[in-house]
Amino acid sequence: MNLNDQSGSASGPEIGVEIHSLMTELFPICRSITGDGFRKTLGILGRHIPLTVHEVPSGTRVFDWTVPKEWNIRDAFIKDRKGKRIVDFQRSNLHVVSYSLPVRAILPLAELKRHLHTLPGQPDLVPYKTAYYSEDWGFCLSHRQLLGLEEGDYEVVIDSTLEDGSLTYGESYVKGATEDEILVSIHACHPSLANDNLSGVGLATMLARHLGSAERRFSYRFLFIPGTIGAITWLCLNEGKLGKIKAGLVVAGAGDGGDVTYQRSRRGDAEIDWAAAHVLGHAARPGRLLDFRPYGYDERQYCSPGFDLPVGRFSRTPFGEYPEYHTSGDDMTFVSAGSLADSFRKILDIFEVLEGNRTYRNVNPKGEPQLGRRGLYAAEDEKNLATLWVLNLSDGGHSLLDIAERSALPFETVREAARILEKAGLLVERTGPDGVKT
Repeated sequence: MNLNDQSGSASGPEIGVEIHSLMTELFPICRSITGDGFRKTLGILGRHIPLTVHEVPSGTRVFDWTVPKEWNIRDAFIKDRKGKRIVDFQRSNLHVVSYSLPVRAILPLAELKRHLHTLPGQPDLVPYKTAYYSEDWGFCLSHRQLLGLEEGDYEVVIDSTLEDGSLTYGESYVKGATEDEILVSIHACHPSLANDNLSGVGLATMLARHLGSAERRFSYRFLFIPGTIGAITWLCLNEGKLGKIKAGLVVAGAGDGGDVTYQRSRRGDAEIDWAAAHVLGHAARPGRLLDFRPYGYDERQYCSPGFDLPVGRFSRTPFGEYPEYHTSGDDMTFVSAGSLADSFRKILDIFEVLEGNRTYRNVNPKGEPQLGRRGLYAAEDEKNLATLWVLNLSDGGHSLLDIAERSALPFETVREAARILEKAGLLVERTGPDGVKT
């Protein structure tokens, strides 16, 4: 079993180009935590992967939260006294504060300024702002543009609706040999922001497509959800199924040029935490490992104490650590096909470790078996070392990942040694009390 060998696109730069192309198609769509923009996005993803779309009615109680009213927007602008659109939703959907109430008014500049948002420290960028749970409205623009506004009256229009509807999310299930699941969660609610998080949307879509044609032990569940409220809603509606989740990743901000960063689950020592650490530690360009903290993306929902699921976060430069975060600077030029391809391969490598991790028992544990007469003595020192490590630690209590970490050898080298030893009759895979191999 090798997830990377199932498709040529998984091992080359082509997959990054394909992800970037999908992101480019999705970039102009105005998405929010509800509404037709989110549905349109899922419709496009459904052309690439099997996708079940769920609608949860406004007003539905989900733990301590309530599914909000649905927000949709058709147009928005600010016109000066000459009738020129000086701030135009049609040019960038970041210009409108997400979930803004409908407005039609003539306002003097002093009053209008109370509803304008800028970044004085980044005067040429437009910020991304929301008003999800407060009845308000506003526009975003560059600070340089704000400084150029003249005194006078301005026509302000936000042609939006906020009314009972539903929260929409998409789910793609890739069935494996067992019902044990790996969860991949993506927040798909941001408007025209490439790294945060069209990179996650594009990556997850191509991962789901690729895994659909690969030999798998685990089943994979991909969620395309609105941030926070989407994860809470899904957890509430699926609480009885969470025992199947053996590992999970929240993927966000995975297309920029920074090093790969993995944030551990709340448990800190879950199998996926060790798998990610191993992959990043053996990469040509080692990544960064962070401990869990209850702040960030939807990992904080999956890792809340009532669930404590083994879910980590995969990204490159963490949110808030790059100046383009939540601004118009996070456009399609900020992400690259090369970084997207690298993230794709790193995630597949993590899944490969999870797929291949087994626990064996040495059936000839009293002294080393004679490898030479079995044709198992290799010319390469690393292969011989891996063989000896596997034989020594295969006592039914150490997994292959344990052995790889203790020996400081690549997981694939250790796994290949175990394959050869099992074929030679020197190892047997450990089984649980129900007879299932573990």
